Amino acid sequence: MPLWYQNKWTSAQDAVSLIRSGDGVIAPHAAALPSHLLQALTARAAELRDVTIFHLLSLAPAPYCAPGMERSFRFDSIFLSGSTRLAENEGRADYTPVFFHRLPEMLRNRRYRVAMVHVSPPDEQGFCSLGVSVDYTCAAIQCAELVIAQVNRHMPRTGGDAVIHVDRLDVLVEHDEPLPALQKPEIGEVERAIGRHCAGLIQDGDTLQLGIGAIPDAVLLFLGEKRDLGIHSEMISDGVMELMRAGVVTNRKKTLDPGKCVIAFAAGSQEFYQFLDGNDAVVMRTVDYVNDPRIVMQQDNMVSINSCLAVDLSGQVCSEALGDKQFSGVGGQVDFVRGANMSRGGRAIMAMPSTAARGTVSRIVAAHPEGAVITTSRNDVDYVVTEYGVAQLFGKTVHERAQALIEIAHPDFRDGLRNAFERKYGRRP
Repeated sequence: MPLWYQNKWTSAQDAVSLIRSGDGVIAPHAAALPSHLLQALTARAAELRDVTIFHLLSLAPAPYCAPGMERSFRFDSIFLSGSTRLAENEGRADYTPVFFHRLPEMLRNRRYRVAMVHVSPPDEQGFCSLGVSVDYTCAAIQCAELVIAQVNRHMPRTGGDAVIHVDRLDVLVEHDEPLPALQKPEIGEVERAIGRHCAGLIQDGDTLQLGIGAIPDAVLLFLGEKRDLGIHSEMISDGVMELMRAGVVTNRKKTLDPGKCVIAFAAGSQEFYQFLDGNDAVVMRTVDYVNDPRIVMQQDNMVSINSCLAVDLSGQVCSEALGDKQFSGVGGQVDFVRGANMSRGGRAIMAMPSTAARGTVSRIVAAHPEGAVITTSRNDVDYVVTEYGVAQLFGKTVHERAQALIEIAHPDFRDGLRNAFERKYGRRP
């Protein structure tokens, strides 16, 4: 082992001692979040001030977001999750609106000084893998003055943009731990009905993008009879693994990257991480490729399937906020909706249960509340799906849209929606 390579290894405590007050620290997200390094950094809270920490989805606790940490650490993100949401809602963290495919561009402009990454051990030639997250990690490495890597034998070796040589990593910290698993959501009868309706819009040979959660997982349950499906998606999980093993996902009919699942990050079970290890059929690419609508549109028969929180009667979609409180983020929803709409033969599907709060609140609303965030404009929306059916909105008037959406609303709320529309427009849908 060359001396220069040996000199890179150190402890987590010594590695994070290189971080100074006022620094910006960027880390990969989801299953690739380097929790060991971030815990060591959090332990320095008493001696640090105004350190910004940036990442997206967290599958682990975020102690730097806890009350009382705000003098030392300021969390910033374009996507909130369970362990980071409260800090932003209470004003102790920041949210930045930006489309996912433009995140690398944003990071190059911001210039965070430190990047913390999570890699597999190097091979005999010194090449590591970024494993399950390359989306914005590559841009973070390119921009940072200091790159600290957690080296973990549990990180699967993936290819494409995930391959990185140790000479691009300044400090190496060995810490082996299983990657956090993405908890499988509960799929009930409502989700199964939605999945069945969505699957009815998917044809043999289509290329799919799916998000995270019960509804995308439910869609996958009903694709077993399809043939030669492809994947071009910001992320995948266990459901795609099962369809690849069953021969349903072959990627043979893809226009771009035929024969390959192209993704930007992945999260799932431990079995899923083992499936990714050394799997040449799955290629990791950065998010400014995977999610760029100008790339997505080049896939013929591209189908995007995304969840949402509420849709108003004109077709405006809210997917990231509850009232005026930020809940998650835009993620790749708009990237893929626009790309799929411009794809030859493409379709964009927004899916949700018809109600929330145990059936007491309709998700199809006459109008979004004041201060609500509109994620996907009514001009972009194509299909909306609930457990009651499918509403296609493209090319329809406001009156026709209201009719179609009310037909897939929960029956308990249909009359109220009709009355609200009539009060506003002077005619009944």
